[in-house]
Amino acid sequence: MTNSKNGYHGIDIGGTKIELVTFVQHDAELREVYRERIATPGTDFAEFIAAMQGLIARGDAASGLRAAVGIGLPGVIDSDTGRQLSSNVPALNGRLVAQSLQEALQRPLAIGNDCQCFALSEAQGGAADGLPTMFGAIIGTGAGGGFCVEGRLMRGSNGVAGEWGHWPLAASLLAQHQLPMYDCPCGRRGCLERYVSGPGMSRIYRHYNQADETPLSIVARAQNGSGAAQHALDVHLDLLGHALATLVITVDPHAIVLGGGLSQLAHLYQKLPAAIGRHLFSGVRTPPVLPPAFGDAGGARGAALLARQQLTD
Repeated sequence: MTNSKNGYHGIDIGGTKIELVTFVQHDAELREVYRERIATPGTDFAEFIAAMQGLIARGDAASGLRAAVGIGLPGVIDSDTGRQLSSNVPALNGRLVAQSLQEALQRPLAIGNDCQCFALSEAQGGAADGLPTMFGAIIGTGAGGGFCVEGRLMRGSNGVAGEWGHWPLAASLLAQHQLPMYDCPCGRRGCLERYVSGPGMSRIYRHYNQADETPLSIVARAQNGSGAAQHALDVHLDLLGHALATLVITVDPHAIVLGGGLSQLAHLYQKLPAAIGRHLFSGVRTPPVLPPAFGDAGGARGAALLARQQLTD
């Protein structure tokens, strides 16, 4: 078995599961040849490295290639120390994950943020395929994303391009909606993801109603005529619209593709374009807001595409 530029392992690492998808390239297309999911070793770093070695060995065997590896990780890598930060996998926090994996795997390796991998997958063969630019906006447990130009991921100097969830929410909007400034695990206060994410929607409902509800239950209550639930949805929509309008003014994407749990809410596609437009100045058009083509399956595919992009740079 030899090293090959025709095979790529894409690995999506989450708090509860790791998914590997192995692809073999035919012309410009990546074709899946193997898929496996395992539970994420959450607390033992050595066990995590061993699990990754086992997954990749089985993917190599299935493809007949010693394939390059792309990995989508939650959190960010400290650009000064190389250590993993803000991960929902405790075993990885503070660790030299990229360096340790490179030593263990001894092959081409590309590591990106899981949200960036989502964006890359939707830019190549996904909902935004063929567009000059796109932004993939994850709205799930948190809020993050990635920006692609001509189907290529733009990562930036620190590798954090697309982290719109950690922009500060405008103080005027907090005052308008009579919301407090919530602390964020990143160490700052008032970050957008504390309001526009799934837990953010629940947090808004709780603030007004002193009761806990999931996003799905809030939407269901609103559909059944609850004024309190509809008010929470309206506030969430306004804050999300403002956030994405700021994104439009900043990078002006040709499309925004939504990902994460809230991307399954139909009312966002119906109402979000107008909510964005209300926060844009005259003459600026709202880009299409699109559902993802690959849904939850895009992370591993995007990681494989990231490995291919790095090898061809």
